[in-house]
Amino acid sequence: MEEKLVFIDEGFLSKLSKHFGNGKYIKINYLKFAKNLAKKQNLFCKHLFYYTAPPFQEEIPSEEQRKRKEGYDLFVQSLGKNKEITIREGRCQRLKFDGKFKYKQKGVDTLMTIDLSHIKEDFPEIKKIILIACDTDFCPIIDDVKKRKIEVILYTYFDRKRDTPFSRANNLIQCSSFYVLLTKEDFNKEILK
Repeated sequence: MEEKLVFIDEGFLSKLSKHFGNGKYIKINYLKFAKNLAKKQNLFCKHLFYYTAPPFQEEIPSEEQRKRKEGYDLFVQSLGKNKEITIREGRCQRLKFDGKFKYKQKGVDTLMTIDLSHIKEDFPEIKKIILIACDTDFCPIIDDVKKRKIEVILYTYFDRKRDTPFSRANNLIQCSSFYVLLTKEDFNKEILK
């Protein structure tokens, strides 16, 4: 089987797992998840790149923030033990709108873009990658990767309703070599007990 790399935007994937889990996050084995998606394309997952951000922490964290960070640290430490996985961390930004806090990952897309721009140098034998994402900001780097003769297989999810968490601009789909819609079954295969 031909080798390929998998790039996961955790912000998108966790939102989708909560959607498929009817409001609860589906906990999965990320490496097996990536390998199964590769297998669907008759490919072998050589390496997984996982992009995330630690949970927001105030200067003096609340008990809830402290516990959330401890859980995150344990997860990242466990995931990071596997040499087949590279974890790249941005940061979490908290913004207040109409009296309610909103949280956004910052720097994560930039880290992924940097890694995507180095594929030819770091993995010269790779001819195909899988990108698990939904952000049209990736279109310029996808175009660049394709110019370097690397096929970009997009795994994503969308609905056709405007202003929903899963509405998509056509640009991301059009710039990819081809796309595959993620399904609940893709998650169910790798649920952690």
